[in-house]
Amino acid sequence: MTPTATVLLVFGRGVVADDDGYRLTAESAARTDAAVAYVRAHAAAFRRDPAARVVFTGGWPHGPAGAPGPPDGFREGELMRALARDAGLDAYVRSAVETRSRTTLQNLAHAVQDGLLDPAEFGVDRPLGLVTHPWHLPRVRLLAGRALGLSGPALRDVPVTGPDPVPARRERAARVACRLGYLGLRTPEALLRRERGLTRAVRLLGGRGFVGRRPG
Repeated sequence: MTPTATVLLVFGRGVVADDDGYRLTAESAARTDAAVAYVRAHAAAFRRDPAARVVFTGGWPHGPAGAPGPPDGFREGELMRALARDAGLDAYVRSAVETRSRTTLQNLAHAVQDGLLDPAEFGVDRPLGLVTHPWHLPRVRLLAGRALGLSGPALRDVPVTGPDPVPARRERAARVACRLGYLGLRTPEALLRRERGLTRAVRLLGGRGFVGRRPG
């Protein structure tokens, strides 16, 4: 029997600012809804596990580098958690937020650095659940292997239903670039250093870079 993932990592898909303040994109809301639906579908398993939790990740991905972010309570992870709580998540499981990240790699690395995840906790019998859109999951798995040392059945896909149009060619290029760019690196700290270096190099060349938040 396939074990239920009772620890979920939810990847954001953006926050936008408008005249009414800050709000989640529809895709971020869909990922939040998918996490809540998964918890409800496995409510007994979540309630039995004292270490069960849902970690919502994301800071200010749509803001330009160096720009001030939203005030406390309005970053990506916080808005997703608030939406999940409004949907009744607290009745089943506790939750936490990571609010520093701008990229998929940072989601993973900062969750570990902030003490929200311990890679040693997970394995075949206790997988980590990854909540995101299907097109994003291969890259998340690749980066989880690098940053967390987890792969295969130690990870459980929790795919989001609903549209999220991302050019397939661009996402394939992002996966290849991640595979090559982070080759040989196995710690969150080393990966983040490499990401910063790659981002600086791409900016000097006048490009947007494969390490950026979108798509992600």
